[in-house]
Amino acid sequence: MRTSLVILILFAMHSIMAQNKSFHDFTVQKIDGTEISLSAFQGKKILVVNTASKCGLTPQYEDLQKLYDQYGGEDFVILGFPANNFLKQEPGTNEEIAAFCQANYGVTFPMMAKISVKGKDQHPLYHWLTSKEENGVEDSDVSWNFQKYLIDEKGNLVKVLSPRTNPFDDAIIQWIKG
Repeated sequence: MRTSLVILILFAMHSIMAQNKSFHDFTVQKIDGTEISLSAFQGKKILVVNTASKCGLTPQYEDLQKLYDQYGGEDFVILGFPANNFLKQEPGTNEEIAAFCQANYGVTFPMMAKISVKGKDQHPLYHWLTSKEENGVEDSDVSWNFQKYLIDEKGNLVKVLSPRTNPFDDAIIQWIKG
């Protein structure tokens, strides 16, 4: 009986602690190699997207940039995370990715260093994004390039959107404005 109670208390504490962890608790590398604490984005709504330069969905960069031009600033930011997890569609170095994004789409929203968004070498941030035990909201799998995660001003996961969801989808626009 006593052992069961201890296990129950430990489980409850673990659940509470997991739900207290937020997006802002992570540090990542920007595409230029410098580190940034995601706490720098406290108070902003954040659209997190895993990107790739050689994907059928790569033209979404154009709408992502337009969305950022229209709504980015004090209250909203887009963070791009290049990843090579799907059919090797992001083979470039960070420097090549940055040059591609600038030359082809004029990307000015923050781009992070290339990471793994799934598998054994999954980045800890994406483990948090995809694990209900970590984020306290829902489990998800990163199904392809350009999957979107909406993070609120306090660093909580709000919603997961499929890779094919257009950046100007009503769900995104209403969330930004809301």
